[in-house]
Amino acid sequence: MRASEQEGTYPRPLMCREQWNRLDGTWDFGYDDADAGEREAWFSGDAAGGFDREITVPFPPEAPASGIGETAPHPIVWYRRRIAHGALVPDASRGGRTLIHFGAVDHRARVWLDGRLVAEHVGGQTPFTADVTDAMRPGAAEHVLVVRAEDDPADLSVPRGKQDWQERPHAVWYERTTGIWQSVWTETVPDQHITDLAWIPDPQRGVVAEVVLARPLPRPLTVDIVLRVGDRVLAETSTVTTGRRTRIDIAIAALRNGIDREALWWTPDSPTLVDARVTVRDPGTPASAATADTADTANTADAVNAANTAGTAYTADTVDSYLGLRSAGVGGGAFLLNDRPCYVRSVLNQGYRPRTLLASSGTGELRREVELIKAMGFNAVRVHQKAEDPRFLYWADRLGLLVWGETGAAYEFGTDAVELLTREWLDLVRRDRSHPSIVTWVPVNESWGLSDMAHDPAQQQYSMALAALTRALDPTRPVLSNEGWEHTDSDILGVHDYTSDAGLLKERYGDAAGFAAVLAGGGPQGRVVSLTERQTERFAAGEAPLMITEFGGLSLAGGDDDFFYTQTSSDTQYAELLGALFGELRKSPLVAGFCYTQFMDTAQETNGLLFPDGTPKLPLETIRGIVTGVVDGEKPTGEGAAGA
Repeated sequence: MRASEQEGTYPRPLMCREQWNRLDGTWDFGYDDADAGEREAWFSGDAAGGFDREITVPFPPEAPASGIGETAPHPIVWYRRRIAHGALVPDASRGGRTLIHFGAVDHRARVWLDGRLVAEHVGGQTPFTADVTDAMRPGAAEHVLVVRAEDDPADLSVPRGKQDWQERPHAVWYERTTGIWQSVWTETVPDQHITDLAWIPDPQRGVVAEVVLARPLPRPLTVDIVLRVGDRVLAETSTVTTGRRTRIDIAIAALRNGIDREALWWTPDSPTLVDARVTVRDPGTPASAATADTADTANTADAVNAANTAGTAYTADTVDSYLGLRSAGVGGGAFLLNDRPCYVRSVLNQGYRPRTLLASSGTGELRREVELIKAMGFNAVRVHQKAEDPRFLYWADRLGLLVWGETGAAYEFGTDAVELLTREWLDLVRRDRSHPSIVTWVPVNESWGLSDMAHDPAQQQYSMALAALTRALDPTRPVLSNEGWEHTDSDILGVHDYTSDAGLLKERYGDAAGFAAVLAGGGPQGRVVSLTERQTERFAAGEAPLMITEFGGLSLAGGDDDFFYTQTSSDTQYAELLGALFGELRKSPLVAGFCYTQFMDTAQETNGLLFPDGTPKLPLETIRGIVTGVVDGEKPTGEGAAGA
């Protein structure tokens, strides 16, 4: 398998194995409003429990695609799936461990197999794994998997993003998502196996690999890594490790040629991906069979068993991954990609879909969203108030789309909210840090959950601490301490401005004096832009470039119950106003990029460039011309803070 060429169905695209089974589909389901399920042992495979209906996983029960579509609040839900032993353990003769992975369960989850508790997890957007090997009933032809999910809509300390706390959606908040909303799948792995894999690229010299193993090592093991682009081998390394965590510095000789190396770099226009095969093996075992691109993973596993039977204590695991050679940063008042100015043309994507809500209908829909965003002339997307399915990031990696990584916010400030958001955010950074498409981190948006930050030192400290923690875990990307206003320690000065007056955009961002007045005043949306002297100094020094990271919000013939920032009544008026707003921002010598609100109409929020069914409100070529400023092939005007 070459991970960069997969069809996008593997739920964890950055760490692929051959042997896996999807557990999505029809499950038994029940509500537990009385919280009686654990007392009544619904987790027992023999108990009938409250499973009085069926649900289609991974769609939440609020979504029509789930087969239920019940949007009233139910804080506790239960799932049950009967799994044939052969589906859970495809080849028992190979031994090893059987793992069940959950892409995301909102918000607290407890998991049982055959009546035994195998996993507990907190965090509605982050993946977790249950090792069910020792829980399986010996000799059973069928196993029973049970999941309890709890998500209290009244608990404002829980990160929820745009899930409404009221019974019905209002303004810019949507239906809730409870329980399982990303794929459930199983795989068989050796006893000693890779649990985490990260890539830290340096487009001038190579890449650093971080490999984490499942358990302590009783003896040294060898980690083999082969890097390829197509049939061209870029690097091969073998490193002996004595610990669970190994950091391997891989030099790529082809990058020494300063003229030729750009062909290997990842950019939106040329999203070159480097395939990687990583094998952990006994040092006495030849590397060639395990690391060759044509290696038969099943035969390798057979060799492992044979070696174990012979008493040689052979251990091996092979995963396929990919990476992009690129850097992301800021400097000279611009966003830098591979150390060169890159003007950011981004669009806000809510990631809520009419039939599936936070979930998606599958990899085809995710690919189509990336393709549409690029077809409209954008080179970036800001996934808003959610952590998107990793398969969306795969298509962004493969097709070439910059991504701003974000998370859902809590709506109150306190000990629980700080603990829950911090833990979930750091897990998300760890999950996504090797995707080359992600170039910016956004842990906080518009002071959501930090509503008193302008005058509360504790909330300011938390904003700065989140930014610092993010940089500690991943120092290779810009971080925003807050998005839109009230910045404390941001690498990009993101400003939200929903004026419909293009002349006012020119007044505010047309020259340094105009934006100085914005900084000194109350901000475009009535919230000050910078809260700290250090933040203002960083902008003045070019260390934190200015971007208008939310603007527009235009609706085309929206209804009385819809939410929008500006209403237009005809295609002509809509196109003219869009063109005027985009045009003024592109002409600004200060602005290094923008993010338009939004990609698609979402529920009652009709700000999209597309209708809810994905139909463009204007011809795609018209939208592309407005976004890029390129009409009839002529070079765009403006984009003054950075090149296109």
